[in-house]
Parts: sequence; C-alpha cells; structure tokens
Amino acid sequence: MSSYSLLHRIDSPSDLRRLDRGELPALAAELRAFLIESVSRTGGHLSSNLGTVELSIALHYIFDTPDDRIVWDVGHQTYGHKILTGRREAMARLRQFGGISGFPRRSESIYDTFGTAHSSTSISAALGMAVAARDRGESRRAIAVIGDGAMSAGMAFEALNNAGDTRDINLLVILNDNEMSISQPVGALTRILARMMSGRTYNAARRAGEKVLGVAPPMLDFARKVEEHVKGLITPGTLFEEFGFHYYGPIDGHDLDALIPTLQNLRKLNGPQFLHVITRKGQGYKLAEADPILYHGVSKFDYRAGIDAGKAVGKLTYTQVFGDWLCDIARQDDKVVGITPAMREGSGMVRFAHEFPDRYHDVGIAEQHALTFAAGLACEGFKPVVAIYSTFLQRAYDQLIHDIALQNLPVMFALDRAGLVGADGATHHGAFDLSFLLCIPNLVVMTPADENECRQMLYAAYLHDGPALVRYPRGGGMQVPPQATMTALPIGKGEIRRSGKGIALLAFGSLLSNALAAADQLDATVANMRYAKPLDRDLIAELAANHDLIVTLEENAIIGGAGSEVARILEGLPQRPRLLRLGLPDRFIDHGDQAQLLESVGLDIAGITATIREAGTVHG
Repeated sequence: MSSYSLLHRIDSPSDLRRLDRGELPALAAELRAFLIESVSRTGGHLSSNLGTVELSIALHYIFDTPDDRIVWDVGHQTYGHKILTGRREAMARLRQFGGISGFPRRSESIYDTFGTAHSSTSISAALGMAVAARDRGESRRAIAVIGDGAMSAGMAFEALNNAGDTRDINLLVILNDNEMSISQPVGALTRILARMMSGRTYNAARRAGEKVLGVAPPMLDFARKVEEHVKGLITPGTLFEEFGFHYYGPIDGHDLDALIPTLQNLRKLNGPQFLHVITRKGQGYKLAEADPILYHGVSKFDYRAGIDAGKAVGKLTYTQVFGDWLCDIARQDDKVVGITPAMREGSGMVRFAHEFPDRYHDVGIAEQHALTFAAGLACEGFKPVVAIYSTFLQRAYDQLIHDIALQNLPVMFALDRAGLVGADGATHHGAFDLSFLLCIPNLVVMTPADENECRQMLYAAYLHDGPALVRYPRGGGMQVPPQATMTALPIGKGEIRRSGKGIALLAFGSLLSNALAAADQLDATVANMRYAKPLDRDLIAELAANHDLIVTLEENAIIGGAGSEVARILEGLPQRPRLLRLGLPDRFIDHGDQAQLLESVGLDIAGITATIREAGTVHG
C-alpha cells in the first residue's frame, strides 16, 4: 500500500537504522496509521500502543537491537515494536488462534527479550541482563521501558533499590509516563535540560568533580547533595537519584528531536540511568485521545466512525452481575468496601466507584498490598470485597495465606476471568486458581454455574464469617437472569441437575452447560457442585453408590484441581466407582477465541462426550 511506503521498507531494526533521521517523523505517522487500521480489524490494545510509536522508533534507531536488550513492561505497549521487528504482516492475525501474541514472547522473536504481560517486572529482568553482560565482559545495554501504572507496584521499587546499588552495569530505565501522574511536560526547557544532563560535558564535569572532591569525602558528599537539590528544583527526579540512578527528563516522548539525541547521549553513559518521558495514550487518534480508557482494549471496530460507547453490549456478563450486586449490597451495609488493584473497568466497579466514592479504593498495580489492606479493614469490622482477576491473584498468594486465611478474616473475593480468557492468552488464563486455593485452610471457594447463582453466591460469601471467594469466568454464562432478592446458597451443598444412569458428571462452575448437553447424549446424571471447597461429601457418596463412572469437569488445571479433591473423597468410600477427571492439560494454553480454546483441550460438548465414550463405559 503506497500510504505505507516507508513502513513497508522496514523488516527489521537494521532497515530502520538505514533511514535518514529526517525520515523518522514520516515513519512515525505511517506506523501510527497502520496501528489504528490494523488493530481496528483484529481487536487488541490500542491507546497504549499509539502512545509509544515514537519511543519504539527511537529505541530501535539508537540501540543495537537485539544485541542491546529492550524489556517492555506489561507488554500491551509493544505493537509498534512488533511491527518494526519483522511482524508487520503477522499483525493481521494478532491475538487470534495460531497468530502472534498481543504481548512480548521469547519464542516469537529474538527481539522479544523477555516475556511480559503482568506488570512491573521489566526493571528486575533488565537488571539481570545487565549483570549478566557485566559478568561476561560484554558491552551490551539493557533497557527497561516501564509505565502505564506499573511504577505503582512494589516490585519495581525493589528492583530500583537493587539496581542503584549495583555497580558497573549498563542499565537504562525509561519511565513512560502516559497518565501525567508524576508530572506534566514543561516545554522546551525540560528538553534542553535533558540533553544537557545526558550530554558528555555535564557528565564529564560530574566525574571530574567527584575525582577532585574524592580526596575530601565530606566535600564530595556536600557537592552531591547540592547537585541533587538544585536538580530537584527543576526536575522531579530526586527520588530516583536517591535510589542511585542518574535522572534525566522529563521530555516529550512524541518529540523525536528530543528522544533521539537524549538516547544517543545516554547510550554512551555507564551505570544506572533513568529517563523520564511523557507520552499520551491514544496519541494521534483523536477519539482515543479523548477517551483512552474506552480505546484501551478494543474489539473489532470501524476506526473511521469510532466505537459507539452507548451501543448495547449484548449478553449479560458475570462482571456486570458482580458490579450490580456490589452496589446493591453497599446500599444495605455501610461497612462494605470495594478494593481493586488498578482494574476498575475490567472488574466491573465503575458504577460502585461513582455511587460510593468514599468506599472505593483503587490501590494501583499492587496486588499484595490490596490483600493486606483488605485484611486490615476486616480487623476493624469492615467487610472488604476484593475484585481481582484470577491471574493477578497469583501475585498475592502469600498475603492470601498469611494475612487473611491464617487469621480467618472475613475478606471476600470476586475472582474474575477464571478459566480460559481468550485473546490475552497464557499469561492471563485463570488456569490455576482452584489448584492453589483448595489447599488453603479456612477458605471457602464457590464456582457458580450461571448468573443468578453468581449473585446468590456473592451474597453467601458476604454473609460468611471468614475468607470466601466466588470464581467466575470472562464473559457470560447460561444467561439465567439474576433474581433481585438475595438468598444465600447453603455452603458446601451441590444439586442434581439431571438424572441418568451409569455415569455421573460433576460440573464445577462454567462447564455445567457443556456437561448437561453431553449428558443428554450419554444419558448421564449431572451434578452442579457449586462449591469446590468445602465439597458436598454426601452428594459425592450418593452418586458413587449409584454410578459406575464419576466424571469431574472443571475449567482449571487438572493437576491439583477440584477433580483431585473428589478423588480424595472417593478413596474413603466403601463403594469406589471409576473416576475420570477432565480439565485443562499440563501445558500453557495459547491465545484464541474462548470456544476454540475449549475445543482444543477437549472441554467442548463433543470433546467431553468423545472422551467419556473412549473411556469404554458407553458404546453406540
């Protein structure tokens, strides 16, 4: 396509580096236009990627990638990086089954130096790479690009603390400040300062001063403090200087005339360096600039017309069920508090935040803090509700055990995105939560099979005097309208949903509908187990006494999941039917449509039916 004449010449960063510097602004315009058109056709993350167009170009133009290592934090800001590193045509199948990932993957490209999708890992990984280069005697650079809220996580500051005390490393941390939460750009002055402080003259003077004053340590210490305080008057970098980094910026991250010379200067410096760039989410696409949250993660849309935010969203989702329930229960009880680690929109808490702002707490990307913060509230008689994705709860496992379960505190969890989540892939699938939750004492684990059951289980969790968790999948379920009246389902009790013979299917949560459809073909009994912990032992014993085969179904890793707990109960019964456990296999599952993924692991209706038939129990 002629409109992408420059971009179509770039199949690798070496091609990019052959361009004249004066051609880079035109390349940036083409890259931004290509991103808008491409993502509108496939869906994906848009706002954050439009904000890193110039930064992606500048990094690959100045640094010798892939020999120099770039680690992109979170990873949903890397589409421009992917396009510049040989994956332009592959963008047509972005996040689709068999296509490229929406995040960096080491197996996908040598330019993806570290797999990222959870936040705040980049500085730690880049530090490891910088230390490895130092110890091997290599001159390669390591660059961590962190932003989009990732600096709010403790892990980032743990890495800064370690890196600032690690000498003889070539590490550059770039803070991509795209929310203007730290500071706003202040025009030409900051650009001049950044160039000056990253230039040879300034740093040569710094080294000369250190050498001269080094014979009198008190004077050297005094001079450093003067320098820090003078810089603190004109830059917000004192904090990072205290960590042991040399701070530069802030500069305009969309101004290639600022980025290129600053990065050229920084590439020549040794030691831990910190560059603060200001970017804007949605840059260059007015609709995304006006509403970067709406255009953060998009489905397919007409980029000329834009997304209709008022358009009907279709089926009721579990996330919406939770959001409505939270507002309803908050009206009844002023002790209810909502907590989210930077996932207000994704976890369905927008309405709650507006209606109950004094009881809404977004703690940033800080899952560990979120849980212990909730524990502290529970100690004082409040009823904290933590809304969190399954994949992110993994990051706070220690706090879940020690700070909540061990003290048996009444903290409840709305665990969203359990099971296979679709296009975000292996890093975001909620594939392991049952396996790591069921072993924790005091914890009640609920697996609703439909929307109404979800609402009633949330109420049961709220009433429970101890830690309780309601686990539900992404999107919608069986489309059972939630009843306005809240009635707590009895804890630890399941139900028979279909009576058959020979085979009993024990379904946990999201797979009940597939279990019922398979049972129609097999003439099997179906139990909606409802609770993964505590299990309904009486129901399991009853089914074991009257069936030859027990089949457990769960959208969770088969190792250590609910099926394993059913097996433990069956072992203690006088009548032990055969057990077939169906769940997610012992491998990481790739991205793709949710239905495709279920089919790929044999958890669709046809797969469940075929597996049971192959077990040798059913013929014909």
